[in-house]
Amino acid sequence: MIAAIVVHDADNVATALEPINAGQTVEAGAARVTAIDSIPRGHKIALRDIAAGATVVKYGSPIGTASSAIAAGAHVHTHNVASARGRGDLHAAHAAPEVGIP
Repeated sequence: MIAAIVVHDADNVATALEPINAGQTVEAGAARVTAIDSIPRGHKIALRDIAAGATVVKYGSPIGTASSAIAAGAHVHTHNVASARGRGDLHAAHAAPEVGIP
């Protein structure tokens, strides 16, 4: 069974379609990564290292900013991503840059 799905080549995270165990190797799109955390179904796994302050990209669009460094294979969720979606209190200059789908 496919454990995770990546939607766009620009994505640096994939969505778990089933629970992923720490130590489990996952193939998602062109990426192959070993989970360093347990990832619940529906949550995200980092496909490559994401630096603190870098944009987290899913579906080819920015979904937030890494609030701390995220290692490849790590669980990506509210504990390490600050979301800009639905934040009317954030000025456009502070929003994540557009990645866009070509």
